[in-house]
Amino acid sequence: MFHSQKTVFVGVSGGVDSSVALSLLLNQGYDVVGVFIRTWQPDWIECTWREERKDAMRVCAHLKVPFLDLDLEREYKEGVVDYMIQEYREGRTPNPDVMCNKEIKFGAFLSWARSRGADFIATGHYVRAEQKNGQTKLLRGIDDNKDQSYFLWTLGQEELQYCLFPIGNYKKENIRSLAASLDLPTAEKKDSQGICFMGEIDMKEFLSHYIPQKNGDVLNDEEEVIGTHRGVLFYTLGERHGFDISPEHKKTNESPYYVVGKDLKKNTLHVSHNPLALGFSRKIFQLGEVVDNQTLFSAGSHYEGQIRYRSKTIPFKILSYSDNDKKMEIEFEEEIVVALGQSVVIYRGDECLGGGIVQ
Repeated sequence: MFHSQKTVFVGVSGGVDSSVALSLLLNQGYDVVGVFIRTWQPDWIECTWREERKDAMRVCAHLKVPFLDLDLEREYKEGVVDYMIQEYREGRTPNPDVMCNKEIKFGAFLSWARSRGADFIATGHYVRAEQKNGQTKLLRGIDDNKDQSYFLWTLGQEELQYCLFPIGNYKKENIRSLAASLDLPTAEKKDSQGICFMGEIDMKEFLSHYIPQKNGDVLNDEEEVIGTHRGVLFYTLGERHGFDISPEHKKTNESPYYVVGKDLKKNTLHVSHNPLALGFSRKIFQLGEVVDNQTLFSAGSHYEGQIRYRSKTIPFKILSYSDNDKKMEIEFEEEIVVALGQSVVIYRGDECLGGGIVQ
């Protein structure tokens, strides 16, 4: 199909995935514009956006397509960073990548592009979008190791109808091969890691610039003090690192300790060798800010929930759901540990149907 009348603004990050996405859409006949989104970075993190912008410009020049800048520094600081810090201050564990996609890529960028005549926006996410019965279905990317649908659960039909995901039908190695065959400047560039737009940073180090450290006790299953931590707000359930176990409580070949509970008032961290320690794991959860992107959810329905990126899905039943309040109560088939503020993403097979935030 040739799309000569349709204009697509492509978010080009300076990486190989968005570069190939741009090229694929160009070859399909779309009128393509590359857009580099500039976001906020703290002064104490090494500035990388200028180099990323240069790479994005090189790709657009190589493919002979227009290049635009979009400054979303304020929107990113307020909608992603400030939100993340406040969530940690209140003892929750947010997902900044989910919020970045909601507020920046498929929020401010989408609105900006549409206001300037774009029919669609496109990104280098490893997901698929399919049209069926007047709705846009969000599907997992075919590369199981790269699938990013977990981070896009907040997208409803009002966003999905304007979104294209050109590389969702490809595996990563195919994207690398395509980039090389097209002689793209980013063909050999390493993948970026870490928080959306900020790269590889240690979360505890990042938070320590905004939340005062307050050392406290680490307790085991018997409520014995076995070590210390840097501040209970810096930790999330299921974590295995970042706290210190005193030498007298360490044993050779001992299985790792998992964070299974936090007491904000006492500033104590509860750890256990059993990640599903009795009293901390449960089956029933309350979700807020629920997105139902195909208007399917109802009490009594059964779906699958994914509680972390790349984790397995777990069957659950909807106990109650209010579309007006965007609240849902669910019951998993097995005991799990999920921190307040984390995302539960809802699937039916490969379809991402939406999700919610643990309350």
